[in-house]
Amino acid sequence: MSQQKKLATFAGGCFWCMVEPFDERPGVISIRSGYTGGHVENPTYEQVSSDTTGHVEAVQIEFDPTIMPYKELVDTFWQQIDPTDAGGQFNDRGESYQTAIFYHDEEQKEIAEHSKELLQQSGKFKKDIVTPILPAQPFYDAEEEHQDYYKKRSFHYKMYKKGSGREDFIKENWQQKPSEEALREKLTPLQYQVTQENGTERPFDNAYWDNKEEGIYVDLISGKVLFSSKDQYDAGCGWPSFTKPLDPQQVTDVTDTSHGMVRTEVRSKQSDSHLGHVFEDGPKEAGGLRYCMNSAAMHFIPKDQMEEKGYGNYLYLFK
Repeated sequence: MSQQKKLATFAGGCFWCMVEPFDERPGVISIRSGYTGGHVENPTYEQVSSDTTGHVEAVQIEFDPTIMPYKELVDTFWQQIDPTDAGGQFNDRGESYQTAIFYHDEEQKEIAEHSKELLQQSGKFKKDIVTPILPAQPFYDAEEEHQDYYKKRSFHYKMYKKGSGREDFIKENWQQKPSEEALREKLTPLQYQVTQENGTERPFDNAYWDNKEEGIYVDLISGKVLFSSKDQYDAGCGWPSFTKPLDPQQVTDVTDTSHGMVRTEVRSKQSDSHLGHVFEDGPKEAGGLRYCMNSAAMHFIPKDQMEEKGYGNYLYLFK
């Protein structure tokens, strides 16, 4: 394995729900569902589920740390789980559903322990953070039917994630946004109207509709990366348009039936801000999608400012 490829291993309860948050993100090369931490070689799903093997359900991620820092993976991991639950996760109880971070070197151990300490000190949870940080152990791939489950059986997966209690827990504990008062103080009237009231700015009269400068677009409220100028194109509509998000984990699609139409709204997952809509009339050679966004929902960071503003790991886009 080259220096540009490393492994990260996380146990967060049901491994079906731990693939989607990491999959298809910048710098993530591959992700596998499997079993680790126990004493039985090549265990089956039935054996692990019996809580007799010592294994937990986990995911192992191969990633490029120059693009996706390990710290970002750890932060994403915390935001998928209840780190105060030592007996399992949500409706899934038992040893095999316990959480853990398995580190592969001393640097990962230090990052994970520091992250856990900060989370404990933040007071976000009234109970102690009990997720252990352990040395990596042999990892055994799960059966093929469990790989990429969120894609293979998307409807069942969504029902399961909702029914287990995980989805509501994440929304309640990890997707909190500033108060209305704080947002009105931070945002201009137009920015507030667009992001909080699902408004739309005027075409051809907004900051980025014809932007030609290289850089990235981040969420106005959370600062999370949304789009890259590398995927921006002139769709002739008067709003900044993109063929795809830079980090799919930071956006979510919602059915919008307002104004007598059925459209797909795009929202920022972290701040729950309205960003725009996605349509199926984009460039065919780039996937056929057009992410039509509001400039007032985003902040553009030019390439030459990305390092100083903390986005240096995305400079690979422009090399």
